[in-house]
Amino acid sequence: MKIFVVFALYFVAAGASPLGSTSDTREPVRTQNTSEVSIPDTTTSIPILRQDLVINNGSFINNFETGHGIVINESGNQKQIGDGSGTVSSGAFSFTNPEGAVITVTWIANENGFQATGDHLPTPHPTPEHVVKMLADMEAAALHAISTIP
Repeated sequence: MKIFVVFALYFVAAGASPLGSTSDTREPVRTQNTSEVSIPDTTTSIPILRQDLVINNGSFINNFETGHGIVINESGNQKQIGDGSGTVSSGAFSFTNPEGAVITVTWIANENGFQATGDHLPTPHPTPEHVVKMLADMEAAALHAISTIP
């Protein structure tokens, strides 16, 4: 009798285990004003079309491209920075956004931090001419005040 109970519990546990199931039991997403929406398959493999990786005496080059359009190119090396050392690197990556435009970011990472550039990234507005003149006048006045101190 005890063996029967142990086997019954074993089979119940195995049947209830999510690892024991191979079917997709997820429910479709429903929203208020639309009909059923299927859940996208997030387990699709994305192939690596090209990959070049070279590591040599503290420097590296890593370039690759995926099957869904991501392209990454980067290189770097070790550099003495102050009393320590660190890695400085630069590169670029690109991908296609949902609207179909190719987005490219070029970057550098060094002792001054990470600096990225790209046409899609926000940039500060140019400083108005009157503000530039005012700052120059203030700097000139400060230099004049320092030079006239006895």
